[in-house]
Amino acid sequence: MPSLESLREAAYRVLRPITDWLTHHRVHPNLLTTVGFFVTVSSAFAFHQHHVRLAGALILLGGVFDILDGRIARLTRLGSKFGAFYDSTLDRISEIAVYFGILSLYNDYRLELGDVGMIYLIMLAMAGSLMISYTRARAEALGLDCRVGLMPRAERVVLIGGASLFFGEAWKGLVLAGVTIDPLKVVIFLLAVLTNLTAFQRIIWVHRHARGVPLEALAPVGTVTDEEGSDRS
Repeated sequence: MPSLESLREAAYRVLRPITDWLTHHRVHPNLLTTVGFFVTVSSAFAFHQHHVRLAGALILLGGVFDILDGRIARLTRLGSKFGAFYDSTLDRISEIAVYFGILSLYNDYRLELGDVGMIYLIMLAMAGSLMISYTRARAEALGLDCRVGLMPRAERVVLIGGASLFFGEAWKGLVLAGVTIDPLKVVIFLLAVLTNLTAFQRIIWVHRHARGVPLEALAPVGTVTDEEGSDRS
């Protein structure tokens, strides 16, 4: 899957008026992190209530706050190592909440065999997402900046949020060329596969860069970053 770096730069340009205002008023990045956290977590409740499009919009809005907090931290120099830790921790909690919201959405149909299988796919996608973050954090603790892989956080946000927002209730079944598909199921299946593949990619990357290197030769990195590499030093 292509990187979203070009889209990130486009988002910076679109959000520049907001960024300038926040920077001018010295809004603390931790406040933006907290607001974004509650916005994203609220999407889990929206999924539970079967408001799928609303859930998608909330996930994407939370992603905007995720862009803003790192950007403001750099521009205002109000970032801190705690801020980076706080941001990454809340990202993980909110992501877990989103998966539980999707789980609740499909668990209402637990008597249908296909949706019973979705429970396992959702758990696999959540486990893979957490392993992506863990492998990055563990590599950084060894002094390695491991950002490789197909499915970092930005891609996951866009896939889940975009599919939910644009297809909405079509998750019950969208007919294309005579075949009934569930867009959200397709996204969850892709995440279940690609998140775990990304975690494996990072294991291979660390193996290539740290194989045979004495443990004492690997110094901890001096800058704490979130999963997307936004400095919060």
